[in-house]
Amino acid sequence: MNILVFGKDGQLGKAFKALFEQLPASANLRVTYLGRAECDLSKEGEVLEQLNAAKADLIINASAYTAVDKAETEIDLAYAVNARAPELMAQYAVASNATFLHYSTDYVFDGGKEGFYVEDDIRNPLSMYGKSKAAGEEAIEKTFANSSKGQFAIFRTSWVYGDGGNFICTILRLAKEREALKVIHDQYGVPTSAEWLAQVTLDLVLDSAWKLKQFPSGIYHAVPAGEATWYGLASFAVQAALNAGIELRIKPDAIQPILAVEYPLPAPRPMNSRMDSFKLRSALQNQASEASNSYNDPQNMPSFPAWEGMVQEYISRLASKGLI
Repeated sequence: MNILVFGKDGQLGKAFKALFEQLPASANLRVTYLGRAECDLSKEGEVLEQLNAAKADLIINASAYTAVDKAETEIDLAYAVNARAPELMAQYAVASNATFLHYSTDYVFDGGKEGFYVEDDIRNPLSMYGKSKAAGEEAIEKTFANSSKGQFAIFRTSWVYGDGGNFICTILRLAKEREALKVIHDQYGVPTSAEWLAQVTLDLVLDSAWKLKQFPSGIYHAVPAGEATWYGLASFAVQAALNAGIELRIKPDAIQPILAVEYPLPAPRPMNSRMDSFKLRSALQNQASEASNSYNDPQNMPSFPAWEGMVQEYISRLASKGLI
């Protein structure tokens, strides 16, 4: 099977590369990885050239324009990468009867909902970044709605961390340099491991023999169990690093919670980014039930792992490698 991965240099792209490289040769996967140097997603010609050359059965778009604040002024670039490029990938998948995986964001919501967002909640992005990502979702849905060929999944996720720059690494770096920190405590979301995200989303589309399987096309929320604030995540990360034997200048009680209005940024952020992953868990449970010819009550299905355990493991791994 031919697989094409866009965004090889990002946290999610690196997670996919690490995952695929662990597979035995018998999996018979031919994977092409593309980063900005190999394909500028803002140039339609380059995107089409790579799609036609790869002849992929599975297209994974782990790339995006993610400079949230810059997107307020780099509007055309944000839309080219986050909306037009995914649309071209979707059109190719339809024409080639391929499977397309695309990754989106909690920023397609305005954050005004009480509780957890579900897939059918109305998009109402606040920022140009969020609007460009919402436009990408809509373009993909429209492309596949007009055809019976191919299949797609849009995975909305939030607060991703992995191999690369991210909030957790920034906090731990600052905890080594400073004696106090101020972190926002009234914005809610779910920290998501890039490694976990790559695996759980592939679980939906590939079987145990690493062959493509059929699944219900659509949008899925892909986040671990639980919720957090940026302040809560920062405090947890600092304590986890201390537990791993890392010397820091501060402890969790030296982190001061502040309101988002005290830390203004060019692009508005949703105050509530919590998302419900029931749909994805249900789809995975249904597949497992069909494979074993058994029935499981969806209401009693196991939950995804809690974010705290994954963050703890991530920080322990960074510490063991001397990366903190």
